[in-house]
Amino acid sequence: MKPKYLLIFAGFLFLLDIFLWAEVFNLNKSQNLRVNFLDVGQGDSIFIETPQHHQILIDGGANLSALQKMSSFMPFFDRTIDLVILSHPEKDHMQGLIDILQRYKADYILWTGVKKQDPEYYAWLDVLTKQKNKGAKIIIAEYGQRITAGNVFIDTLYPFENIEGNELKSSANDAGIVSRLIFGKNSFLFTGDMSGNLEKKFVVEDINVDSDVLKVAHHGSKYSTFEEFLQNVSPEIAIISVGAENSYGHPTPETLQRLEKFGIKIFRTDKDGTIEIYSDGENIYTRK
Repeated sequence: MKPKYLLIFAGFLFLLDIFLWAEVFNLNKSQNLRVNFLDVGQGDSIFIETPQHHQILIDGGANLSALQKMSSFMPFFDRTIDLVILSHPEKDHMQGLIDILQRYKADYILWTGVKKQDPEYYAWLDVLTKQKNKGAKIIIAEYGQRITAGNVFIDTLYPFENIEGNELKSSANDAGIVSRLIFGKNSFLFTGDMSGNLEKKFVVEDINVDSDVLKVAHHGSKYSTFEEFLQNVSPEIAIISVGAENSYGHPTPETLQRLEKFGIKIFRTDKDGTIEIYSDGENIYTRK
């Protein structure tokens, strides 16, 4: 065979090899759910990609970190997020979302609709209006809602009733969204900053919170993640989203001891960075 044809044939084999590897990668990717707990310092942000490539963002941290981290999970040309969820309007969950929604379009935005008197909240309302003008659907959260994204489901467990328009005079922690994601036999519980008092209500009301992965409430505060609630959740893995430098002492020794008592594997964004969890619907895999 002439050298010219050898080069053409070698090039064809090279391209075929790339195509086959791409097919394997895409097939593998299409089978898995990815839940990424982003390292955003002292705040919360969770980026989810379903097997059907729906993109869901829960909270955005307090700064530009979530926006920067998302670039490693989204193609540069993709400027749309299927669903954005704001658990509650506190800066360490909301500010990063404001920055993100100034650059990305959301198809759906889920939040509680509560009122709060501070500059970040008014900036949030402004970005909501702009997103609505671009066609985003704004949804008010309440118990019993189910979001369907292919074969992934997100159930709203709290608030127990519609609280749109309620004025927050102090902390928004117990006016935040608590939700549970289900994919096959696997499940994830997203707790926002819920307090121990709210955890007790969940136990008394016998709400199903059983989950493989628990996003530990309020960055590992000692006022959340109590034993009776942990018994109901019975997670294999606990994720603590927390800053390396914070004035609150998070995560507290009390919370870490309670998690260790139940033999739960603990990951922390201050020590482990962004934590990637994969599920094939049967098993959970972690990567950090």
